[in-house]
This record gives sequence, C-alpha cells and structure tokens, in this order.
Amino acid sequence: MLASLLPSSMREGAYRKKFIDNTSQNLFMGSFQSFAAAQAGVPSEKPVGYDNAQQAKGFYSHQIASYDYPALFWIGRSLDEGMRSVFDLGGHVGIKYYAFKRVLNYPENLRWKVCDVPGVIQAGQELAAEKDSAAQLSFTSDFREASGFDVLFASGSLQYLPEQMSEILASLPVKPRRIIVNTAAVHPERTLFTLNSIGFAICPYRIQHHDELLAQLTAAGYKRRDGWRNDGKPIQVPFVEGGDQPFYAGCCFDLR
Repeated sequence: MLASLLPSSMREGAYRKKFIDNTSQNLFMGSFQSFAAAQAGVPSEKPVGYDNAQQAKGFYSHQIASYDYPALFWIGRSLDEGMRSVFDLGGHVGIKYYAFKRVLNYPENLRWKVCDVPGVIQAGQELAAEKDSAAQLSFTSDFREASGFDVLFASGSLQYLPEQMSEILASLPVKPRRIIVNTAAVHPERTLFTLNSIGFAICPYRIQHHDELLAQLTAAGYKRRDGWRNDGKPIQVPFVEGGDQPFYAGCCFDLR
C-alpha cells in the first residue's frame, strides 16, 4: 500500500534494482520493439542468456508441475500411437525427459533429442552419462535437426528463441508429424518483447500474440488437435501497458 504512494519513477527504480539483484524469482522488465532490441537492452550487471554449463545442472528436476500435465498427456498419447522420436526444442538438460519418464512407459527404441545452447548441452551430456540415459537421450544446438522427427516438443522455450515457430518450421525439409507446445508466453492482443531475469542471467523474451502463434502453425500445414491455458504459472511485466495481460498457453497440432 505504501509503495503505491511513491512516485512512479521511484517505484520503477526500486523494481529495476530488484530485477537486477534477483537470484531466485522469475521477473520481467521493460518493453522493446524487437527481440534484438531486448537483447541489446540487457543491463550490463548480469550475463545474457542460459549458456552456462555450471548453472545448467541446477535446473535438473524430476518433478512434474501442474502446468506440465497437458504436454504429458500428449507426449503419452504420441507414444501410444507409435511415435518414437521427440525433438525437445529448448529442453535444457533433458528436464521433461526425466520428469515424464517417471510416469510414462518409454519404449526401448525411443529417440529423444534435446536442442539447446552449447553450455547447457555440455551439462546435459554429463547428466545423461551419470544417469545412464545416453542410449535414448541426445543433444544438439541446431534446431534444423528436428527434420524428420515424429514430435516437435517446445516446453517453455519459444519465448527465448530469436526465431519464431514459422521460421523454424520453414527450415525443416521434413516437418514433424506432431507439434506439442506448452507454457508458451502469450498475450491476447499483441506481441511484446521484454527482459526476463532467471537469477544468474537475464534473457530477451518474446511474449507472442496468442492468435498469431496458432496462425503460424496453421499456415505451416498443421491442424489443431487441442489447446489450453497453463494456469498456475504467473507472468507479469510491471510498468508496461498491457503487462498484466500475458499468460502461458499450449497446444497440440498435427501435420495435415
């Protein structure tokens, strides 16, 4: 209550300090014209992006969050339908591979490839060796290797990528049979570029117009099977017009 009585400039200054000093919260700040402009606007006090092998292993978790269940359902459904290859775009060290393995019966011939930045890949490969998962789990930093996979899975990653889904799909000679998107940062009215503090670093962040994302998938030759809103995962960009409207959402689309 008292904070709301302070001048806007003081409140924004206090929030900027909180944003830069953040070590454990998921915080957002600012509005930019493009993804590149957001990247250029990262404060100099923190590194840019996830490309940090030392920090990456700390993101390993076998827990399944409440907002993971729509994606879990469709991954399980895909396996039941005979799909045997998953390209996990922005899958970090294989977080969802390990989490979903707890409750799904992975077939022996499952091929799960994670695409991420080199520092994270290094940590993921080390973790896979420790957990004896290298037979099924592999890594790459080139999203074009998704060509020919049964499932393209993007969980909480599209917002961090310079490329939009339309560009990614256009680069693939053989498109995946199914696309499963979960916890994508979206906005009901427009696309917003901002910054995201993840504690040890700050990342440029795209909050995409929800309908635009769905339209891109349709234009790429896919038909919608399902769509959902990931309630329980908050997102807000303070001091930005419309910054209280973003939410996380997901969908499942099949190639026509």
